[in-house]
Parts: sequence; structure tokens; C-alpha cells
Amino acid sequence: MPKQSRRTVDAVRTACEILDVLQTRERAGVTEIADEVGLAKGAVHRHLTTLDDCEYVVNEDGEYRLSLRYLDMANQVKGMVGNYDVIAGELQNLAEATGEIAQFATEEHGWVTYVYKATGDSGIQTASSAGKREYMHSTSLGKAMLAEMDEARVREILAEHGMPAKTEHTCTDADELIDTLAAVRERGYALDNEENITGLRCVGMPLTDGDTEVFGAVSVSGPVSRMTDERIGGEIAETLERSTNVIEINSKFS
Repeated sequence: MPKQSRRTVDAVRTACEILDVLQTRERAGVTEIADEVGLAKGAVHRHLTTLDDCEYVVNEDGEYRLSLRYLDMANQVKGMVGNYDVIAGELQNLAEATGEIAQFATEEHGWVTYVYKATGDSGIQTASSAGKREYMHSTSLGKAMLAEMDEARVREILAEHGMPAKTEHTCTDADELIDTLAAVRERGYALDNEENITGLRCVGMPLTDGDTEVFGAVSVSGPVSRMTDERIGGEIAETLERSTNVIEINSKFS
């Protein structure tokens, strides 16, 4: 069902917006949150009091933060990812073999959702982490997964979330991206040529189950100085393919 035709509850949506603010700010007072969500302080205070009573937030001297209950939730959600231990092990091997950052992500609600990240000896720091979401059109992980979807679903995702320019290199035209996805399928991997972060190149490969349904993607990321075309087409692509094969085989027989 299209999201715009769903019947939703405004109070629940407001609570979610408040939790999003606390995740971004780490802690905030009623006035700050009210300004952020565009509601009266009294209404926000009632929501926060309810969330505090249900132990989803903590009030510390008038400032609110997310409670530690989310740690338990996160661990439970992590356990829902099939073959998580196999994926984590392969990502560690991938990071060690390349010396770069290796990541696994899946698609949820039309976003790239990071699940696991491993950093090699030469890996540079990036803002991505487990649970963080990114646009699909500007990342190698996203494009690798989009390439395995039918065009109608791809266009639906692009229409819902848009195609903002993350850098000057980002593709912001849907038809152009559709053509790019055809090249991804032929080549076997997707590229992010400084499209999400300036100075960073990423290579992503999709993960499919026995029915060729895409359930995620794996990537290797590094600075442009090291991620040359020659290295990407050789060492990186070969190492990525080995890791995706191991993960897919374990997924088929789990």
C-alpha cells in the first residue's frame, strides 16, 4: 500500500520524531525538541513524560536522552539478520585482505541500512556505522542492490526518497541511474566514484539467495589514491567475489 494512502496515528508519528531528535542530538531539553519538531512545549513534554514512563527515554536534570533499552533491541534485531556471524567473519577477512573498510548493508524502507562494518589496517574513518541509513542512488551498496530489483521498484524508491546531490559527482537523474544499473549487472559490481563522500571510492557487490532475491550487499571503501581502476577491477573485485560467494552459500543452506 502506498505510504500516502495509509491511515496513521499522529501521536505515534510525533513520538518517533522526538526519538529521532534525541538520536541526533544525544540529549536535549523540552524547548529544543519542541523547536525541532514544531510543536508546543506542553505537547512535547507530555510525549516525553510518556516515553520516560515506558522507559524509552531518560530524564536527567531536565534533559532527555534515549534509554539503554535500545541496546537490547539492537541486539535482537541483529540476531534477525540471517547468518550474521558468517557475514561478520567474512567482513573481517575482507577488511584484513584489502586493508580497507568492508561493510555489509541491506535495504529497508528504500534506504541502505548498514549492519556491519570492519576496518583494515589502512582503513580511513567514515561516519557509517551499524544502523545508519544512506541513500541508495549515491552508494555502491545501494546501487548493487538496486541493480537486482525490477525497474518499477527502483523508480518507486527514487521517487519516494529523491536523488539529492551528496557531492558534485552524484548522479541525480533517474534515467541515467537506470542505465548505470544495467552496466552494474553486466560488470558484476557497483561503483561509488566520490558520489557519497568526496575523496572516497567504494565497490559493492549484491548478495542474493537461492531464488535470486537480493538480501544485501557487501562493499570495500578507500581513498581515491588507493582505489585505482586497476586495483578495483583486479584485487578488490576478486576478493569481494570470494566473500560474497561464502556468504551466499551459507545463506542457501542455512
